[in-house]
Amino acid sequence: MKDATTPAKPCPQCGKPAVHKFRPFCSPRCKQVDLGKWFNEVYVIPGEETIPANDEDGE
Repeated sequence: MKDATTPAKPCPQCGKPAVHKFRPFCSPRCKQVDLGKWFNEVYVIPGEETIPANDEDGE
């Protein structure tokens, strides 16, 4: 178990020390920047490509 003296990992956005309240980020701004990257598909989780139902031929 970690205690209060164990150094935290740095913020994945800016590299500053992480703040417990916004963990793993250092601030609400870095948290929102990260969320924006997910929304804009900068970050993606690889998977199988699917064809949306409205693009199928004949139906």
